[in-house]
Amino acid sequence: MQEKLSLKSKISFGIGAFGKDMVYAIVSTFFMKYLTDYRLADPIFVAVLFAAARIWDAVNDTFMGVVVDNTRSKWGKFRPWILIGTIINAVVLIAMYADVTLTPVKYAVYVGFMYVLWGMTYTIMDIPYWSMVPALTNDEHERNQISAIPRFFASMAWLIVGSGGLYIVKFFGGDNKTLGFSRFAIAVAVIFVVSSLITVFNVKEKVVATSGSGEKTDIKKMIKVLFKNDQVLVVLLIALFFNISYQLSNSFALYYFEYVCGVEDELFSIYTAVAGFAQMGALLSYPILGKKLKKKLLFILACALPAAGFALLFAAGYFAPTNAVWVAISSVIVNVGIGFMLVILTVILSEVVDYGEYKMGSRNESILFSTQTFVVKFAGAFSALVSGVGLKVIGYQANQTQTPTAIAGMRIIMIAVPAVLMLLCLAVYLKGYKLGDKTYRRILAELDERKHATDNAEMPDTNTDTKKPDDGGQI
Repeated sequence: MQEKLSLKSKISFGIGAFGKDMVYAIVSTFFMKYLTDYRLADPIFVAVLFAAARIWDAVNDTFMGVVVDNTRSKWGKFRPWILIGTIINAVVLIAMYADVTLTPVKYAVYVGFMYVLWGMTYTIMDIPYWSMVPALTNDEHERNQISAIPRFFASMAWLIVGSGGLYIVKFFGGDNKTLGFSRFAIAVAVIFVVSSLITVFNVKEKVVATSGSGEKTDIKKMIKVLFKNDQVLVVLLIALFFNISYQLSNSFALYYFEYVCGVEDELFSIYTAVAGFAQMGALLSYPILGKKLKKKLLFILACALPAAGFALLFAAGYFAPTNAVWVAISSVIVNVGIGFMLVILTVILSEVVDYGEYKMGSRNESILFSTQTFVVKFAGAFSALVSGVGLKVIGYQANQTQTPTAIAGMRIIMIAVPAVLMLLCLAVYLKGYKLGDKTYRRILAELDERKHATDNAEMPDTNTDTKKPDDGGQI
């Protein structure tokens, strides 16, 4: 039976992504530059901190997936953790951006502890949120929508934080950037809590496994699930390359537009504003395109468009570095593809959940989606290491005019490397992903048949017209 969702449930689920991605955006977009340029922290310290925190998060994520998979409550297994994680993470975010006055050593200890704690508490909320997707519906087109809607709200959050963040900071703090960021973080934390409450109270899981739903998950079973489902590693490799590309270009954009182009506020705001609208347009169109175009073609577009957009941005950096039109066009091309990829990754990982049930009889949504967040965090660690160490290697000096070597290095890190990684995503998909449209529909049909067989087997005999056998033993 294909589960349907009300419009209220779809929108409520999407609103949850708005708050949580505002949190992720204010950290991912600004925190490195906040530390190096406003707190004057050494780039190597920042690189080591970010990498260590993300590696720990990556390890921590898989264990959180096991915890969620073993949760049984009247609120389901996802929503309790979404609520708990949101409240704790909102408090930590405020503390992380707090305008505290400490010596450099004490501040390093303080911010290091808070940043690690922020990643851990974000995990508590993020894994169960995305793990809900395959548990909300097993209808293919419904799942396209439920994957696209939260991404749309997430892109809206990135649009607001990215394009308006520097202006919001100035509004809250004037020339005092640390005070401005502190107040900005408080506002984001409040929005985060409200949006998560909307999700928790209005969205319920509907799809359960056809068998084994009462079985407890442990580390041994987690390893079995990951290695017996041969499509997991394919999707995770795609997610790894994509997230390194995406996070590297995002985290370096502020440096690129300020020091390479020489126009930080204006060009960065234009680039991120256009990115937000382009991603939202792609997300809105994906459910429609998903009905008309093959998934393979959409995936090719999701990889080829960012590579082409990065190539245009690289060229424009030489012949028209301060031209807002070229920056905007490049951003459109890059981010339409990224918008497609954000949905596709959720869709194909949901398909892998169904494929796992088809092969092994258990769904294990939280384990499989926790591996995606594992990859996102690992990609964050790698991109942070490349960014921080890269800044040191190319000779970056905060708040100074950069050398030609530093400028060339920024172009490579911000543009060239992400473009190559998107092409690697395409190569892995074409070589390794085997759940094409026809194959996946056949798997869904088989799962539906199994569920009907199970339901019929468990159905009690309520036929009151059945007669007792007579002496001849016939009914």
